[in-house]
Amino acid sequence: MSLVELILFIIIVGIAVAGLLLVFSVTTRASADPLIQKQMLAIAEALLEEVQAKPFTYCDPDDSQATTATSATVGPTGCQATIEGMGPEGETRVSATTPFDNVNDYGAALNISPISDITGAPMGGLGAYSAAIAVGGSVLGGIAASESLLITVTVTGPGNNSLVLQGYRTRYAPNAVP
Repeated sequence: MSLVELILFIIIVGIAVAGLLLVFSVTTRASADPLIQKQMLAIAEALLEEVQAKPFTYCDPDDSQATTATSATVGPTGCQATIEGMGPEGETRVSATTPFDNVNDYGAALNISPISDITGAPMGGLGAYSAAIAVGGSVLGGIAASESLLITVTVTGPGNNSLVLQGYRTRYAPNAVP
C-alpha cells in the first residue's frame, strides 16, 4: 500500500465520519420535539374532554325549568328566564362556588395561561404552554347549528409551536343538568 492510497483512504473515511456525525447531531437536536408535541396533545385532549363533559342544555342549569324545558325559549314550556347563551353568566372555569356548568360557558374565546387544572392549580412543568378554547354553533351532518357545537382547542408551546384539536358536542340530553 502506498502513501497516496493511505492518504486517500483517510480522506474518504473522514468525509464518511463527518456525514455520520452530522446525522447524529441533527437527530439529537430534534429529539426533544416529540416531547413538546406530546405535551401539547395531552393538554389539548384534556381541555377538549373537559368541555365535552359539560351538559349542553336548553336553559342555564341554574334555571328552575332546566329539567323540564322542551325548547330554548322563555315561556311555560321553555326556560323560566335564562336561555343558555355563549359565555359564562358570572361563572368561571376554576371557581369552587360558581364553576362552569354548561358547555356554552366556555364561550367564543377563553384563554388559559398558565395551564391549570379545573381547580385552578397550575400544572407543574407546563409554564411555557398556553391554550385557547373556542365554542360555536356548527352544522354537523343533518344536525342544525343550534343543536351542535364545534369546540376548538389551540395549544401553544415552547418555540411558538401550536396544535389545534377540534371536537363536537350535540344537544342529545337537553334536560340533563349536573
